[in-house]
Order: sequence, then C-alpha cells, then structure tokens
Amino acid sequence: MNFLAKPLKPLAALAATAALMLAQSAVAVDDAVAKQIKAKLTAGNPGANFGEVRESAMPGLYEVEVNGGNVLFVSKDGGHFIAGDLFEVTPQRVVNLSEQRRGKNRAKVMGEQDLGEMIVFSPKGETKAHVYVFTDVDCGYCRKLHDDVPELNRRGIEVRYLAFPRAGLNSVGYRKVATAWCADDPNKTLTDLKNRKNVPLKVCNDNPVAAQYKLGNEAIDVRGTPTIVMEDGTVVPGYVPPETLAKALGI
Repeated sequence: MNFLAKPLKPLAALAATAALMLAQSAVAVDDAVAKQIKAKLTAGNPGANFGEVRESAMPGLYEVEVNGGNVLFVSKDGGHFIAGDLFEVTPQRVVNLSEQRRGKNRAKVMGEQDLGEMIVFSPKGETKAHVYVFTDVDCGYCRKLHDDVPELNRRGIEVRYLAFPRAGLNSVGYRKVATAWCADDPNKTLTDLKNRKNVPLKVCNDNPVAAQYKLGNEAIDVRGTPTIVMEDGTVVPGYVPPETLAKALGI
C-alpha cells in the first residue's frame, strides 16, 4: 500500500463540507415522482432493494440507493439512470459528492459496531480522536502501522482494530487473527502475532472475525490491509505515518 497521494483535510472541515452538500440535496421529493421512479426501477430489476428517492445536487436528476450501497441518478420519469459518482466543480476544486455521502454512511455503520468486539489500544491520557483499522497479522504494512500504535496513542489517537484476514475465512490467516480475538489478553496476543512470535493457534466458536470480515467487504469496501476508517467515514487505504494521520484528524 502507498502513502496518501495528498494530505487529508481535518475532519472538522470535511464534516462541514459534507453537511453542506448533503443539506443541499435533502430537498423533499414529491410522492408521486418518488413512487413512479421506484416503480420503474423495481419493474426493471425486481430483485434489487431500492432506497429513498432524493433530489440530487444536479437539477433534473434524483438519487436512489440500490441494495444499501451504490447510488443511481435517475430521470424524473424513472426511465433512465446513471450509475456512478456525482462530482461538483467549484472554482477551487472538484468535490466527489457521492463519496461524501458514502462517508457519512460508513461513519454511521462504524459507530453502530460493538466496541467490545474490537481490539482497542487507548491512550494513557486524553483520547483526542480515534480510528478504526481493518487488519491482518501477516501483512507488512499492518505490522508497520502496529509499530506506530504507541506513537499514535501518545498523540491521543485511539486505535480500534477489526479483523480482516486477507486470505479469507478458510485460511491460516483467519486462524491466526481469530486467535488474537479469542485470547485472554487480545492486545498482547495481537502484538505477538504481528511480531511473528510463536503463538499457539486457538480459535473459539464465538469470535467476531467472520462478522468483521463481512462488514469490511460489504459495508466499507475493504480492498486490502491495513484499511483505516476515520471518524467521519473517510477510508484511507494502506499505511499512513503518525504525523500524517494526526494532521488528518486535526491533532
């Protein structure tokens, strides 16, 4: 995984921008229009699950979530749609409005997860921010990021790990990461595994690894490890140095 191509903006600024864009698209849709759009989409694809019909930021188009994830931009009569991201061009930059909405949804999903099922490394002092990290124990950049956890904690950043065995649920990687989640001391065991120590593999029946793996695949679109999810739902694929991550978090 590579470093960020360019620095992230502080979360407060991202959140404010996202809120503004979402507010602009939160116009109530006429019931008859909404029903017509959903009826045509459903007739064309009865197996899909279509969500709420909303005004899009582009005049004349409506947006509809499909299967709880992707967004379609649909004509008023429901007869045509565009699948893809909607961008806004401003004098200063190009803004991906679709990604901002996805970020809001990801933040909501992550906030609903049980913290007790994560392996959490917390600062000794004040916690100023937190990040979620989908991790494996065998990837080099996962180890590199884990080596930075003490420095992240020193800066007031709490690291909340979720399991994501890259080789899938029928792999040795799954057994390794599940061993950490099943251990009496998950934090130490995860650290030992990442440091390539000889840890006896022991998988308990009620571990959350499969559920977290599914969450990463279906709700967050994890494509590799580590994958960092910021408080505002922004996804950062790959390793990021502590100073860059702290700056992105506004610390």
